[in-house]
Amino acid sequence: MSLLELFVIAIGLSMDAFSVAICKGLSMKRISIRKAGIVSLYFGTFQSGMPLIGYYLGIQFQDKITFIDHWIAFILLGFIGIKMIVDSRKSKCQIAVESLTDEDRDDSLDFKNMSVLAIATSIDALAVGITFAFLKVNIALAVSFIGIVTFTLSMIGVRIGNVFGAVYKSKAEFGGGLILIIMGTKLLLNHLGLINF
Repeated sequence: MSLLELFVIAIGLSMDAFSVAICKGLSMKRISIRKAGIVSLYFGTFQSGMPLIGYYLGIQFQDKITFIDHWIAFILLGFIGIKMIVDSRKSKCQIAVESLTDEDRDDSLDFKNMSVLAIATSIDALAVGITFAFLKVNIALAVSFIGIVTFTLSMIGVRIGNVFGAVYKSKAEFGGGLILIIMGTKLLLNHLGLINF
């Protein structure tokens, strides 16, 4: 898998965290670089840690299913992509920015709440890590890309949510899902020899 493909997958995976970061920014009374950094650190760490776990789970079965590994990658990436697109149609940030009063806003960044959010946004990355094992991806490079891209986009997401509200959330999830479906399809078509790029 090329560096560009890894980067594109990292962007696709980070869209879930970006969407939740928008919601978190929407709910904050005031944001600061420190608060945005804490949110981003949670999301970036979990988003890069889950593929690592998935990778080590996947290599346990790698030798047993090499003849269908690209089909598994296609199915997993396609499923995750479709799920993200379906989720983009549901509003997880149901409160419009105008309806939030100062009492409604929550600056809480407690460990329990942030860990639950970070795990929820990174479960898909676990499945992608399994596909990385089948595709013999450089896992250190992959998790670094995913972590850095997620951290950066989460910082941006917190700011967008605080300033603009949930306007871009569903578009981000839809785009991320579409990216993963396209990458899964490309991997399969490359494996079948139907395309060569």
